[in-house]
Amino acid sequence: MKLENAMALWIAGAIGVLIAYLLGAIPTGYLAGKLLKGIDIREHGSKSTGATNVLRTLGKWPALVVLLADVLKGVAAIIVARSFSPWLSTELSSTPAAGDLEIWVPWIVGLAGIAALLGHSRSIWLNFTGGKSAATGLGVLLAMSWPVGLGAAAVFGIVLAISRIVSLSSISAALTAIGLVFGFEQPLPYRLLVIGGGIYVIGRHRANIQRLLSGTEPRLGRSAPDTKAQA
Repeated sequence: MKLENAMALWIAGAIGVLIAYLLGAIPTGYLAGKLLKGIDIREHGSKSTGATNVLRTLGKWPALVVLLADVLKGVAAIIVARSFSPWLSTELSSTPAAGDLEIWVPWIVGLAGIAALLGHSRSIWLNFTGGKSAATGLGVLLAMSWPVGLGAAAVFGIVLAISRIVSLSSISAALTAIGLVFGFEQPLPYRLLVIGGGIYVIGRHRANIQRLLSGTEPRLGRSAPDTKAQA
């Protein structure tokens, strides 16, 4: 790889990853609370900015809008990494290198996916607080590999219908995605993204896991414990 091509590719990749983080960091749940009720949703319910806490705090339709917006953030992050970064690399370099792009773009996509998850859960606009990144992670999966994303979404829906517990459904979906990514032909960076992202999302649910084990995790339609432990 020529030095000029390498510099252009990494500059474009870094910008793509930064944009992915900023997309993930858009505080949709927080904005919904401020716009609809003038409240900081982080001071209510589970303290999370995710769709589940929006559902408990603001109602069904705001929660649906926030859920869709969070999924679209993940989709947009992957589109930027997959399309914008190669385009910018070509603009910055006088000699586009298709082979280099083919090798390195999947890695940029993987980093962008992780950046979007971090953006949602550690938003720069909210002093690095946020939600659990499950919905944004689903958007990343759907844009990166729609069969894996649909499989994870299906498991989420089935577990939610049976248990009525969102956290259990999210954890099950993350584990499913990790399993499915090895069942389909995927580049190594995508597999690493799904493994790392899945573990991260599960880790964000550690307080929920403790409540699941103790049998105190709330089901849909019931109030969440008003504690800062559930982020």
